[in-house]
Amino acid sequence: MSKRFINGADFANMVFRGADCLQRHVDHVNALNVFPVPDGDTGTNMNLTMSAGAQELRGKPSDSIGKASEVLSKGLLMGARGNSGVILSQLFRGFARSIAGIDQVSPAQFATALQHGVDTAYKAVVKPVEGTILTVAKEAAKHAVYYARRTTDIVDLMNEVHNKALEALARTPDLLPVLKQVGVVDSGGQGLVYIYEGFLQSLTASETDDPSQGLFSQGATAGAAPVKTVPSLPISAQARLATDQIEFLYDMEFFINRNQGAAPGVRFDEEAFKKSLAKDGDSILVIAEEDIIKVHVHSRRPGDVLNLALPYGELTEMHILNMRDQHRDLLHDGTVYDERSEEQEAARGPYTEAGQDLAAAVPTVLTGAPVQSEPPAEVYELAPYGIVAVAMGEGISTIFLDNNVDIVLSGGQTMNPSTEDFVQAIASLPAEHIFLLPNNSNIILAAQQAAELSERSVTVIPTKTIPQGLASLLAFKDHETPERNASFMQQAAEQVQSGQVTYAVRDTVLDELTISEGDFIGIQEKTIVAASPELQQTCRELLSRMISQGGELVTVLTGEGAAEEETAALSDWIRTEFPDVELEVHSGGQPLYPYLFAVE
Repeated sequence: MSKRFINGADFANMVFRGADCLQRHVDHVNALNVFPVPDGDTGTNMNLTMSAGAQELRGKPSDSIGKASEVLSKGLLMGARGNSGVILSQLFRGFARSIAGIDQVSPAQFATALQHGVDTAYKAVVKPVEGTILTVAKEAAKHAVYYARRTTDIVDLMNEVHNKALEALARTPDLLPVLKQVGVVDSGGQGLVYIYEGFLQSLTASETDDPSQGLFSQGATAGAAPVKTVPSLPISAQARLATDQIEFLYDMEFFINRNQGAAPGVRFDEEAFKKSLAKDGDSILVIAEEDIIKVHVHSRRPGDVLNLALPYGELTEMHILNMRDQHRDLLHDGTVYDERSEEQEAARGPYTEAGQDLAAAVPTVLTGAPVQSEPPAEVYELAPYGIVAVAMGEGISTIFLDNNVDIVLSGGQTMNPSTEDFVQAIASLPAEHIFLLPNNSNIILAAQQAAELSERSVTVIPTKTIPQGLASLLAFKDHETPERNASFMQQAAEQVQSGQVTYAVRDTVLDELTISEGDFIGIQEKTIVAASPELQQTCRELLSRMISQGGELVTVLTGEGAAEEETAALSDWIRTEFPDVELEVHSGGQPLYPYLFAVE
């Protein structure tokens, strides 16, 4: 079977088959995780994102591939969950922009669109790390552009794209040392391979084919050697960076308003501006949208950065953080792809009740009241501030609600709110300025995407843990400006050490730790530092390490697996071993993690 062009209907079938293929392999993608903990959900996030796009496409079919891809892009954008979902949405956002207004595409146009998708995704990530889904997409698109000059058959082209994606996936351990340490491939890249596999299935399927039966199994396809799809690794190589190795220690983010204060006759040259920033900085992100320019950079000299930007307009929403105290802040969230979730949570998402259609679900606060899409009609005066936080567990949600949070979205490692969930929550709050606290590194990108989509004034505080979120709340002051509050809240989050205790789901050796399935493991920030068959011993090892690094207050949040006698024994031990430390114990009710710790 050959095909010289594909139209909107062809493309829709490819998307449906790609979504189906990914859905059938969700468990496998979720299982690709270097951390032996039961909270990885890359497959779940990519599946929910892809399903949202496919559902949007089913509701608005078109024979024009330009229109169909635009509909898909919108569905993916609003349904994006987690870092892997946001990156997936960006791949198809660039794809759609490349073929806007075109009814059918040739192999060359399809290949160019894939490349535009890669360019868009890379621009969306502050510090792209190779050996991830980005690498798989990039290598496949680059080969597509090359091969499109040698074929007029789009089926032939898609076969080459799929084969190249498989090859790139197999090389991901060579690009990320931590992947190679465990001997696995990247799970986000594996998810993309399954989508491409579905695309190829659609193009080669006959009318009598059963769409639920994949043409290929576990990464094997015609013309390519089978790829060993073993558990993958979510950690960026930056996690191994020592604190004193952080060269560009100031994390800067601000907006340039071109309508105000721009020097007469000064033209903004994006590439030249990036090159100037790169002379003494890295992690550079510059997004120019009409008259607003968003800038992010890690720099040694923040004053020089601001001076570079001033000629182009007034600077607003300026945030400058020192990262040496917590070197893991260099980890960009878009590089953490491999989180895992329980199957039932994958099916229901963060807000649906049993039997409820996922697309019709809306986020709820702790009380269960639905979030409205617009502020209530009876509200005539906006409050100065509104705060939306993500939390898991009824106890933690209650703590947030008792400390200035207006809406709590149910979520965490196993349940990632979508971009649309954040957008709806933002729209429902009658407030002049809204803060978002994602409280999980895998949710930050979705929150940031929602902030960009919203027409409201929104600031994302990139909190990566529940303790960071709580510390940010305590630093919030309702009489301060949004800019100063953002600074206070981010600084407070930086000063908190976060720890969590969960259990291992497989045997593994990580650094100097030998971990057996079923062991309790203690994680400080993103690093496993303790492992033992005994919960009490794991907690003590983790807390000893955290408290020894400084702190006057220890907060313990108990989860579903924490027995009262275990908590009492742990509390007595803390008071005995660290008599100068103040101790607070609260019921969090979080799943999977018997204990969450904060030291500040």
